[in-house]
Amino acid sequence: MEFYREEVDATLKALDATDKGLTSPSVKSRQEKYGLNELKQKEKDPIWKLFLETFKDPMVIVLVAAALVQLVLGEIIESLIIFVVLIVNSIISVVQTRKAESSLDALREMSAPSAKVIRDGEKQTIHANELVPGDIVLLDAGDFIPADGRLLESGTLKVDEGMLTGESETVEKSVDVIPEKVGLGDRVNMVFSGSLVAYGRGLFVVTGTGSQTEIGKIAGLLETAEAKQTPLQQKLESFSKKLGFAILALCILIFAVEASRVFFGGSEGVDFTQAILNAFMFAVAVAVAAIPEALSSIVTIVLAVGTNKMAKQHAIIRKLPAVETLGSTSVICTDKTGTLTQNKMTVVDYFLPDGTKENFPDNPENWTEGERRLIYIAVLCNDSNINEEGLELGDPTEVALIAFSNRKNKNYNEIRDAFIREGEIPFDSDRKLMSTVHTFDGKKAMLTKGGPDVMFSRAKYVYKDGEEVEMTEEMLTELQNVNEEFSNQALRVLAYGYKRLDSNQVDISTADEHDIVLVGLTAMIDPPREAVYGSIEEAKKAGIRTVMITGDHKTTAQAIGRDIGLMDETDFAVTGQELDAMSEPELEEKLEHIAVYARVSPENKIRIVKAWQKKNKITAMTGDGVNDAPALKQADIGVAMGSGTDVAKDASAMILTDDNFVSIVDAVSVGRTVFDNIKKAIGYLFAGNLGAIIAILFALIVDWINPFTALQLLFINLVNDSLPAIALGMEKPEPDVMKRKPRNVEEGIFAGGTMQAVVIRGTLIGIAVIISQYIGLEHSPEMSVAMAFTTLILARTLQTFAARSNTQTAFGAGFFSNKYVLLAVSVCFVLYILTILPFTREIFSIPQNFGWSEWGIAAGLAIAAVILMEVVKLVSNKMRQA
Repeated sequence: MEFYREEVDATLKALDATDKGLTSPSVKSRQEKYGLNELKQKEKDPIWKLFLETFKDPMVIVLVAAALVQLVLGEIIESLIIFVVLIVNSIISVVQTRKAESSLDALREMSAPSAKVIRDGEKQTIHANELVPGDIVLLDAGDFIPADGRLLESGTLKVDEGMLTGESETVEKSVDVIPEKVGLGDRVNMVFSGSLVAYGRGLFVVTGTGSQTEIGKIAGLLETAEAKQTPLQQKLESFSKKLGFAILALCILIFAVEASRVFFGGSEGVDFTQAILNAFMFAVAVAVAAIPEALSSIVTIVLAVGTNKMAKQHAIIRKLPAVETLGSTSVICTDKTGTLTQNKMTVVDYFLPDGTKENFPDNPENWTEGERRLIYIAVLCNDSNINEEGLELGDPTEVALIAFSNRKNKNYNEIRDAFIREGEIPFDSDRKLMSTVHTFDGKKAMLTKGGPDVMFSRAKYVYKDGEEVEMTEEMLTELQNVNEEFSNQALRVLAYGYKRLDSNQVDISTADEHDIVLVGLTAMIDPPREAVYGSIEEAKKAGIRTVMITGDHKTTAQAIGRDIGLMDETDFAVTGQELDAMSEPELEEKLEHIAVYARVSPENKIRIVKAWQKKNKITAMTGDGVNDAPALKQADIGVAMGSGTDVAKDASAMILTDDNFVSIVDAVSVGRTVFDNIKKAIGYLFAGNLGAIIAILFALIVDWINPFTALQLLFINLVNDSLPAIALGMEKPEPDVMKRKPRNVEEGIFAGGTMQAVVIRGTLIGIAVIISQYIGLEHSPEMSVAMAFTTLILARTLQTFAARSNTQTAFGAGFFSNKYVLLAVSVCFVLYILTILPFTREIFSIPQNFGWSEWGIAAGLAIAAVILMEVVKLVSNKMRQA
């Protein structure tokens, strides 16, 4: 039923309701029929499903296969260690996912509104989710509308429906029937869930709750949207597959070489079955050495650390990979109101006919009579309030006026208490005026405020230099010029005046709003947040393009854009209408010079995001309304406002609890640092593994004994690697983290010097191990294994210091600046000591005659390898600077 086309009585009859409200039994039966008044949330995946999904990664599959083979061969301890690490990794991933969901649930609960209803003939306040169709709801300024409904009464009711329609202007409501079929924005006799009462009061009957509201219908459309993989996920998945095939090929090659030696070696008395099994285990050992078992858990943990850092900076991450996506962001499409600005209209200038402007005195005792009259009219001819909790109620423009009085050290309530309102003509959009009646010194006066053009046309006098003088053409021209000057600065201007009344006149009409004495003008704006200026500049240095997308007028948006440094000389602004008229080739050509989009539609937002994505730019989009949800979903990372709708939050990857653009830039910095640290951890893991592989392959080529046992490799890879890699995830930002351009999404995870670092460090570790094994072979094969193992574990542990940065040395980065690295290295040394204790030596193949001299040689080689890593780094830096 299209209720906006029905009379009030017909609507009440259709809903089986009266203006006296529903009865308790009726409410109960309707709640059973319609359910709670809340958006249906997508059913969360059960924990067991989340747990199993962590095993879909190709790297994990390869590792599970290796563990199963070892289990079949009787290597129970080794296989159990692998499974334990994989299970721990899965548990961490599941816990983090649930934690992000609970953060969102808590935020949703915080924003859940209440509702004032009439039930059983009495006014009651209930939780909004208890509403049912047919309920009668009362509205006052400042209320969130808790459900869709047909208006029964409207007392100059104005509603902000921007979250649904994208329009920034409030909508003036009416109870009149609309006979023809109209769009959502023109249904002025209806109110919609999630919108805000900006002015006046009203009464409506609920026509739709939950998923049957306009918000609910749009939310339903988002259920089928598919999540995108982040660049890191894509690269890791691709790399894991390639690594799996490469390791498989290497293992087959090694097994083939070893098996051929068994068959064609000509050795008599050899147990061929055992020899083949040994060859197979040699191949498995290489797989164990090559696969970075801890990689998945390391990435998860580092992302979780980044998530916690962002939460402290007012950014709740709903999905872990979004942390990394932020770090690669090239374009931020941001809303203006509340994100770049304070979302708070503020008086920033004024003008009196005597020429006074700009610096309004802070001490009321220093006010001129003209300034005093200007403030008094602004406060008295005003319906807004600030309650005891500091909550601002009423039209934002009127709130700005009473806040201005307070800021100038004159409490607005003192003025109102001294001059009680005795009569009024409420504001309406046709007259663009509001008038009230008060008594001053025993005399009645009508105070009027309104649009400058209307006030100028009705003013016969001006208050100048303490006198009421007749308006002249010269004065009018000056006032018009000042008004135009303010407007060109995107300031909202109001004019103020008064008219003396007969001593007993209280009732006034629109006919009285003539022959006014004009007192002056105020100019206000929703000012930019102070920190935004620096953040815009920081984003520019980081190679990030900031684009403003707003429902405001072009002039206002453009003025803000230029003020905050978002636009340069070659940039320009376009409206949604102008954007619609552009062809795709034309938009592609102009895109990088369009800094501001004004009066845009939801379709415009999606088109803008797609245009940037077509240029292979990782794009972030902010939004708070239902109309923003499709664009938030389309963007590489959707950023919802904490004060926004549930639909916008559910469509986003990140939520800003403070609605602040600065928090986005801060989050980008954290995201870049997280990605840097992930690459450091990856470099650390693969350099260590490469060193082991080089030693194994060298031993294979020269026909030495395998330098490591499978248990030794597992001990190093699964225990010794994890802690240092996690510690690297705690590294502080690199000095240039926000001075370099966003990375190319096409580049691999080993780009940017990581591969070079892996090869150099891995080669040095491998050489140290080979030398150590060679020295050990002079004593015995068992000693060579013990020395190779010791050199490898110590070199990989000490490599943590070199892995802290690809450009800075350990001392340049601050040797003690990452306490987690020092702790991880210390723990690794303690764990190594466990392997050489008398009662554990045999388990780890350490002979009893392995003493201090052998340990000293192995440790010295490990230290020498790490020192060479730092020397190579210093030489590379010198060459780059030359």
